[in-house]
Parts: sequence; C-alpha cells; structure tokens
Amino acid sequence: MWVVLGSLGIAALYAASVLFAFRAAATARTPQGAVGWVVFLLALPFVAVPAYLFLGHHRLHGYLVSRREARQAVEAIRDFAASNAPDPARTRVNLAPFEHCANMPAVRGNGAELLIDGAAAFDTMFAAIDAAQDYVLVQFYIIRNDRLGRAFQDRLIAAAARGVRVRVMTDALGSFGLPGRYFARLRAAGVEVARPKRPRAPAFRFQVNYRNHRKSLIVDGETGFTGGLNVGDEYLGRSKAYGRWRDTHLRLRGPVVSQLQLIFLEDWHWITGAAPLADLNWTAPRDPADATALIVATGPGDETETGSLMFFSAIAAARQRVWIASPYFVPDMDIITALRHAALRGVDVRLLVPDRTDHWMPWLAAWAYFDAMTEAGVRVFRYTGGFMHQKAFVVDDTLAAVGTTNLDNRSFRLNFEAMALFFDAGFAGRVDAMLRADFGSAYELKEGIAQQSPLIRYGAPVARLFSPLL
Repeated sequence: MWVVLGSLGIAALYAASVLFAFRAAATARTPQGAVGWVVFLLALPFVAVPAYLFLGHHRLHGYLVSRREARQAVEAIRDFAASNAPDPARTRVNLAPFEHCANMPAVRGNGAELLIDGAAAFDTMFAAIDAAQDYVLVQFYIIRNDRLGRAFQDRLIAAAARGVRVRVMTDALGSFGLPGRYFARLRAAGVEVARPKRPRAPAFRFQVNYRNHRKSLIVDGETGFTGGLNVGDEYLGRSKAYGRWRDTHLRLRGPVVSQLQLIFLEDWHWITGAAPLADLNWTAPRDPADATALIVATGPGDETETGSLMFFSAIAAARQRVWIASPYFVPDMDIITALRHAALRGVDVRLLVPDRTDHWMPWLAAWAYFDAMTEAGVRVFRYTGGFMHQKAFVVDDTLAAVGTTNLDNRSFRLNFEAMALFFDAGFAGRVDAMLRADFGSAYELKEGIAQQSPLIRYGAPVARLFSPLL
C-alpha cells in the first residue's frame, strides 16, 4: 500500500509540475522568467513545485487601487496639478513616459532636501513628527524593536498624546521579527496600526513575493519623506556586520507631497479597506524652489511593466550622462540593452554598487552582468566606504531621482516601490555632487569575471538563473 501511495504522490507531483509549467508560460511577466520557471519545474519538480507555491505568482490580481474609489482625492490632486502645471520652457525632458508610469501628472512648485545617511534623515524626520499639528502617516518596509525603533515609537506616541492622529503601516515580511507588543504599545497610545481586514485568495498565504518596499512619512499633508532608509539600528551604522551604512532619503515640500500621500492611501486602503479621505490635507503649499516633480509608484498590480519602463525612459532621455546608484544590479534585458546602447552612443554611463553585500544571491548574480556592461563602455564602480543601500540616479542636468526602487527584477516586478523624480537642474546638481563624493569612496571595476575568485566565477552564473526572482 505504501508503495502505491508513494507512486501516486510522485505522479501527483509531476502532474503539478506540468500544470505549474503551463501556468508559468502563460502568466510570467518576461520570456526569461517563463523559461526559467518551465525548465526548473520540469527538471527538478521536488524542489520547484514548493518553490513555485511561494514564489511563482507573477501578477497580483485583486489589488484594489483606491484611486478608483477615492475620486475626491484624485480630483483634488488633478485640479491642483492643473494649477501647478510644469513650465515648458524649464522642462527639457519629455514628461509623458514618466507620467504614464505614475498615472499622475508632473507638478511644479516643489522643493527637496537631500538627507545623506541615517543621522541626518532621522533627525529631520523626528523634528517633523515633533512639529506635527494634525496628522502623521508612517510606512516603512522594516521597523525593528531596537534603539532606533523604540525612539521612533516614542516620537509617534508623543505625537498621539498631543492629539495628532497617527497611522502606521509596515510590511509583514520585512518587519517579521517585530514583536506584537511593539504594535500593542502604539495602539494603547491611540496610534492606528494597519491590520488586514480584507480576505485574501487562498494562495495569498503562500506568497513571499509582492512585498511593500515603500518608505514614506507624511506630516500634515505638507511635508513628506521617502528614500532608502528603514527604521533600524543598522541604518544608523550601528551594525558590526555592515559598519557604516550609506543611504539617501529626501525631505519633500510642495504639491508632490499630495502624490506621495495618495500612494500611502492606496496601500492603507488595500490593507484595511478604509480610505480616510476627509481626514487628510490635499492642498500642500508650493515651495519657493518651484521644481517640477513627480512620484512614480510602481508595483505588481500595474497593468504594464512600470518599474522597468521608468528606468528605461530615464536612460533613453540621457544625452551626456546617466549615473545610477543601486545596492543590487540584477536587471532585465530591456535595461541591459538600454544601458549598453547609451554607452555605445557616447553617454557617460556609470553604475555605483556596493563592494560588500547584505544578500548573497543578488550580489553574486550582479557579477554575471558586469562584463556585458563594461564591454559596451559602461563604467562600474564598487563602493568601499561601508554598505551602500541608496537608490538614486541623475540624467544630464535635467532629471534626478531618489526613492526605494533597486535596479533589479524584484523591484521592477514583485515589490511595491516609489521614486521621487525631479525635473530640475538645481536638484540634479545636488545629486551630482552627492554621487561624485560617493565615487570618491569607490574603485572602478577593471577586471572581468574570469579574473575574480572561484566563488564569483562559478557562483555568479548559477545565481543569475534565479534573476527573475531576485
């Protein structure tokens, strides 16, 4: 009997592998992803079928974009955008591709302050929370119950005690180790913590994809923050494993804050089913810097490949230079081709990546792409001044961006991300100066993969096989 049951189990496993292979071929977002899953499922079903249950969901069906229900907010933002339309004489980049990715118009009247590294960022964010008069909206991929996490918690509780409405949202997987008592203390102080209210499809509990990787802090609808920093001691450089943590955050002012707030509201609506429109301010005052800006929020609920398209559009717009800083470099073929083509037409293309790693698989996979980059004239710099986690780019002197999106397939297709794009020479100049300083703490990669250690030579091609998931 056991032999029969075992044979039936093996047969069922192979049948599942064939079924999942057909599903992957039909639903994968890219041909590379489809081929990778089909080969994996048919060649190693004992490993691939469980992996597919957790990782093989290619689109997030049923993500209820609250813009469809929050018409009041959308109309307010669009009316505000019409009265703050960009000045064509000052806009030297075609905004259309970026507005398509954002599903929102670019607006003028904005200002941005670069917050370089954790101390500057959290000092500024804490000061903004302390000055809040009406409400504070908080969203981080990771919140830890450590010194910084508890200090952050204390600030939110103090704000709530003053009568400020505080809402907090974090990612379940990113903050997996955060104890329930952390949220319990917040709720006891009157802080509203997002908890899922809407039932998910049965397969949802298997998914470790579709992480909400956004980091947003919004105060009174007038000041916003976004960038690469999460709430944890390592982001202040207190980790012995990582040492100095190099990251960049932004302090935003102007109408673009309303766009960041709408994205927060969408995510809040998805988790809780509520959309507290009437509680929020949708008319942020213009900043004297008067920069044109746009929040490009991307995710697996989008109809098109907005994450990849945003980077492709930026690279295609470059005439003199495109410099990109990303902790992970596992791009799709469109981005590889765009970078190579830009370098071949004489654009100064530079990639800044960390020399050390926090995740081995994407770090190894990146080595499999560097030769193709450098052969086309792309210059690869490896940052040695600590672990570099910032996500930023600058194009010519016309466009610069800081946010949460890595240059990898996970950020392009599996995570919810947000980038603040500024079509402004002043802001581009500040990002230029920041990245020049970072290049000063990096070395240029001159040797190909054949000259690297055995771990890299043999590990990189294997890791690259998993690039659709990295």
